[in-house]
Amino acid sequence: MKFDDKVPIYYQIKEYLYHQIVTGTLQPGEKLPSVRQLAIDVTANVNTVQRALTEMLSEEIIESQRGKGNFVTTDVEGIKQLHNKLVKEQLTLVYQQLHALNLSDDEILSEMKSYMESRDGQHE
Repeated sequence: MKFDDKVPIYYQIKEYLYHQIVTGTLQPGEKLPSVRQLAIDVTANVNTVQRALTEMLSEEIIESQRGKGNFVTTDVEGIKQLHNKLVKEQLTLVYQQLHALNLSDDEILSEMKSYMESRDGQHE
């Protein structure tokens, strides 16, 4: 995993795991790799990974089972709320950046529609 120096690493690890959960790469109820394995996978310190997981536990996105490990929540509604939160964060960021370029709401909509049409259904 490549980290951005401007954002805390634990936060980037959380975002990485969030993405895996909302895209279905990690399914509800699925066991997460151990803290040590996650640290190896994302090339981060074990304590940093543990901090990310601790926050995810407090947010109830993952659940801990004593002696078994950490699991993705089975609360599908909670995962939907996480998905909506992540989408809103991205939209807010794009909206603010485009407004900073002095685009009106109508211009933003027009540019977004034009952009989507030019992509012709392609995904990155």
